[in-house]
Amino acid sequence: VQLQAFGGGLVQPGGSLRLSCAASGRIFSYRVVGWFRQTPGKEREFVAAISWSGGITHYADSVKGRFTISRNNAKNTVYLQLNSLKPEDTAVYSCVVGREHVTTSSTEYDYWGQGTQVTVSS
Repeated sequence: VQLQAFGGGLVQPGGSLRLSCAASGRIFSYRVVGWFRQTPGKEREFVAAISWSGGITHYADSVKGRFTISRNNAKNTVYLQLNSLKPEDTAVYSCVVGREHVTTSSTEYDYWGQGTQVTVSS
């Protein structure tokens, strides 16, 4: 199983980035996909998650209204649009594959991919 996040980079405060998560095989099939982030010295933080159909999404309060999660099941890809970025959004963002229901608990996600670094700085 391969799960890889792309699209990170350096952006100024107020800027935008679009992260992508691609998976090998059919690992996304009928499963929730989410994003977590982590910075050194801090605990891993839930960011967003989306159901298989895309009809249910959930966001951390810290990103609500600024980030948008979406998925294209035909392309086996999940996206995270990051707008109005703040320095405190700086972290390594990892995509994760869960089970049937959207959840914020990291223990409910079975597959974790390599992350992509997002740095927000002027």
